[in-house]
Amino acid sequence: MSRQQQRYDENDQEHYDRPRRRTRPRTKERPTYDDAVPGRVVTVDRGRFTLLIEGRIVMAMKSRPLGRKGVVVGDWVRVVGDVSGDDGSLARIVEVTERTSTLRRTADDDDPIERVIVSNANQLVVVTALADPEPRPRLIDRALVAAYDEGMAPLLCLTKADLRDPETLLSTYRSLGVPWVVTQRGGELDVVRDRLRGRTSVLVGHSGVGKSTLVNALVPDAHRSVGVVNAVTGRGRHTSTSAYLLELPDGDGWIIDTPGIRSFGLAHVRPEKLIEAFPDLDEMTEDCPRGCTHGTDEPECGLDDAIASGEADPERVESFRRLLAAREGSSD
Repeated sequence: MSRQQQRYDENDQEHYDRPRRRTRPRTKERPTYDDAVPGRVVTVDRGRFTLLIEGRIVMAMKSRPLGRKGVVVGDWVRVVGDVSGDDGSLARIVEVTERTSTLRRTADDDDPIERVIVSNANQLVVVTALADPEPRPRLIDRALVAAYDEGMAPLLCLTKADLRDPETLLSTYRSLGVPWVVTQRGGELDVVRDRLRGRTSVLVGHSGVGKSTLVNALVPDAHRSVGVVNAVTGRGRHTSTSAYLLELPDGDGWIIDTPGIRSFGLAHVRPEKLIEAFPDLDEMTEDCPRGCTHGTDEPECGLDDAIASGEADPERVESFRRLLAAREGSSD
């Protein structure tokens, strides 16, 4: 028996417990965070997260084990540490719960890097002014594409109806079946409230369309900054610098105000996913050649056959193809 073997016998506990070299298991136990409490991300500012926990506003930072995992407005998280909400207190986010939806965009259509704007919203409200500034249909189309791609219900909110008749713009989207509401300065918002009730709605649109004005009217204590439109360029000034989650009065739902956008890249959207948002049209493409994108120039596309046979509404197909084309090119 060797000297090494003589060191241990069957009654020596170390003989059994000590692992061989390179097989030692990791002894560092990761915390279970059984005492973590749930919260929701209200806004994000330079690595600090404002959370809502049991009605209290709590400041937090992201824990190191989360690594590069992003935490965005709308996320449901689990938090440890000081969750009192007292001045100077700071909690730690230790887990991000699974998201039900993510509103994403890329900087450009050929940019592979996606940016999550908000999470866990089930309605996308595309806010656009009928005038001052002028509507940008391509940006509207792109926002709708993002909503359909993520399975979010779209809502078109037309502001400043006191300046222009909404019918011209509405006629463009009526064939798509997009629900809409119309507002004007100082007007009633009961119809808007009905559409927001019981949902988490994210408001998107370019600067100056009246998002913050609408938010302040819906949530009087929101105090969101309101900007003006440049008379020369016709563009609005960014007044909201970060997304912000707000609860509607009486707990009727949530809205997320977002900064004004000037581009909405859709590099992540696939044509086959987009058409799934239109079940009636999707059925008509079952016999399309493999790889068909269902665009205007596709040969032997089932949508063209459906139009020829009278099965499909030409205006609806044209509107869908406009959304499909909106995935490429400028968002303005």
